[in-house]
Amino acid sequence: MLDLVAVREGGTVAQALAIALRTAQHAESLGFERYWLAEHHNMAGIASSATAVLVGHIAGGTQRIRVGSGGVMLPNHAPLMVAEAFGTLAELYPGRIDLGLGRAPGTDPLTMRALRRDRPETEEDFPRDVAELQRLLAPAQPGQRLIAMPGAGTNVPIWLLGSSLFSAQLAAQQGLPYAFASHFAPRLLVQAIDLYRRLFRPSAVLQQPYVLIGVPLIAAPSDAEAEYLASSTYQRVLGILSGDRRRLQPPVEDFAAQLQPPQRAAIGEFLAAAVVGGPDTVHKGLAALAQATGADELMLVCDVFDPALRLRSLDIAAQAHAALA
Repeated sequence: MLDLVAVREGGTVAQALAIALRTAQHAESLGFERYWLAEHHNMAGIASSATAVLVGHIAGGTQRIRVGSGGVMLPNHAPLMVAEAFGTLAELYPGRIDLGLGRAPGTDPLTMRALRRDRPETEEDFPRDVAELQRLLAPAQPGQRLIAMPGAGTNVPIWLLGSSLFSAQLAAQQGLPYAFASHFAPRLLVQAIDLYRRLFRPSAVLQQPYVLIGVPLIAAPSDAEAEYLASSTYQRVLGILSGDRRRLQPPVEDFAAQLQPPQRAAIGEFLAAAVVGGPDTVHKGLAALAQATGADELMLVCDVFDPALRLRSLDIAAQAHAALA
């Protein structure tokens, strides 16, 4: 599962953080493999900006599930700082920490400058920073002068995240697992996965291509109720597309019917990989995605306004997954 730690309308950041922990604990009880948190800054309704801090919070409140970043936006950080933060987490929670890396800023130009990204970024920066992180998390070599402490020797698994072909190619060249952001940018999903698999080079960490894809999921006992609950996500997407970001809004009856056709089309394109419906619809939707992409893992993004109904969505998804297996 991927969590942006949504702050709900009428709620607080503290409540959002508590909901995230309860959701992670529930996902763990259902057998989910990992729980990732995404870095975003200066965005109303998203409380996951201090991603490494949240990773530690979630890992500390769970027992088995892997916890990580989906992802850390590497251009915002010095690789040494990332290595030390995630190296510390790996020492606290051995064998349970993932480090997903993205190359987008995850914010607006003003906030980019506030994050000290005042120098022009080149195409070579991200591959170079990824390589430096790999060196810092690997065992220190004789004569190595720059050592992440903690960090060196923890070998925290690195994933490359992306919504375009750039990271797919880099992940293939470096022999790293690849996560495609189809939960918000599904247009190049099949093309990116194909490129990654065709160009993949085995590495010390991975012998075969390994693909994870993001899936927006809203499940309920019936298709009609799921569509109603999904209106919170539709409102969020419309806000992203129109530049009017708000806190997560409560669901609205027949929300899609109130929109203009171009708005409905834009939301549909944004959520083309979404699975929304009752148990049978969810089962068929997840099966279709798995068959179309051959993905090794599906990472669910579940933004339901009512926290209890969000957990129920995960219950239905887990049952659908068990049926697929």
